[in-house]
Amino acid sequence: MKRSFLGKLWPNATSVFLFVVFVFPVYWMFATAFKQPSDIVVDTPVWFPTSPTFEHFKTASDAEGFWTLVRNSLTVTVLAVTLSLLIALFASFALARMRFKGRRSFIVAVMIAQMAPWEVMVIAVYMIVRDAEMLNSLIPLTVFYMVMVLPFTILTLRGYVAAVPKELEESAMVDGCTRPQAFVKVIFPLLAPGLMATSLFGFITAWNEFSMVLILNKDLESQTLPIWLSSFRTVFGDDWGATMAASSIFAIPVLVLFVFLQRRAVSGLTEGAVKG
Repeated sequence: MKRSFLGKLWPNATSVFLFVVFVFPVYWMFATAFKQPSDIVVDTPVWFPTSPTFEHFKTASDAEGFWTLVRNSLTVTVLAVTLSLLIALFASFALARMRFKGRRSFIVAVMIAQMAPWEVMVIAVYMIVRDAEMLNSLIPLTVFYMVMVLPFTILTLRGYVAAVPKELEESAMVDGCTRPQAFVKVIFPLLAPGLMATSLFGFITAWNEFSMVLILNKDLESQTLPIWLSSFRTVFGDDWGATMAASSIFAIPVLVLFVFLQRRAVSGLTEGAVKG
């Protein structure tokens, strides 16, 4: 009885500890956003906002070009994720269902692209965009973000397509469907968890990216929210209240999307990672 109790205690205690470790920074960010300035930089931490204020959120949202940056971030992120999903759907189906020369080499190349650090491409991308006279444009940024998330999207969806029994597709074709119709009517509806997982990963990756937009887009009208996060500095130092409020605003879309897609995203990541 005692051994059984201890066997359950350690996993539960470890889970609670890890939960606190990962959630506490998020709590501290939101809590600091509501604190009075006098409660933020003090020797003794103030764990709870004693007199909550929305002044920091007002300072963050009143920053120059805030709504333009919101629009740019949403536009670039949604377009990049949508394009990567469209391309990955066809590529993953071909890799999972068809046998062609160079298939294994292509899969290896996609894996290498997924592992390679994107920072090594900064100079090359900048020179290409500059020579094309497309600096300070959202189009190169969208293409780059799409390329960033595409390898992961292909690999994950490939595993998920491979997990769908071929017999379902063959049965639909026997009933009169063409191969594209069988894909749309049979396979595509079963890919929902995989699509959720990859779209969530792609959204987070594109939403958080900072270095490329900093290099390619110098004009405020073509920048995104990560640049806005680094702007709360005064002659007296960092405005931590406004910075935490801005970080909270920046994190809300990702948190909402994660809560909405959580169950399907987790199943999509696990099944897509081990199949095929």
